[in-house]
Amino acid sequence: MQIIPREARNFGLGQGKYYFLLVALTVVWQAFSLGFLGIIYCTSSLFAGIFTTVMLPFTQIAATIAFDEKFTGQKGMSLALCLWGFTSYFLGEYKKTKMQSPNIVDAEEVKKNTDQFTESN
Repeated sequence: MQIIPREARNFGLGQGKYYFLLVALTVVWQAFSLGFLGIIYCTSSLFAGIFTTVMLPFTQIAATIAFDEKFTGQKGMSLALCLWGFTSYFLGEYKKTKMQSPNIVDAEEVKKNTDQFTESN
C-alpha cells in the first residue's frame, strides 16, 4: 500500500490528478464490466466474446494515438488480420441468416392480396 502514494508523488501532473485518474479508471472499468455482463445476459457469451474481439483494433489505434507510439509493421499486420477475421465472420453470418430466413413480403403486395381476397368474398 506504500507504492501508490510514492507513485502519486512522482506522477508528472501532480498527486491530485493521479488520484483522480485512479478513481476515473475504476469507474470506467466497472461500467465496462457491467455493460459486458449486460451483453452476456441480453444476448449470449458468444456475442460478448465477439464484441470484445471487435474492440481489439480500436484499442490498438487508440493506444498508438494516446501514447504517441510508432505504428509498426507488426501492429499493422495484427490490425489487418483482426479486421479480416471480423469481416469474414460477419459476412459468413450474414450469408447464413440470409439463406435461412424466408423472403420478406412487401407490405403493398400483402395489402393488394388482402383487398382481392375481401372483394371475392
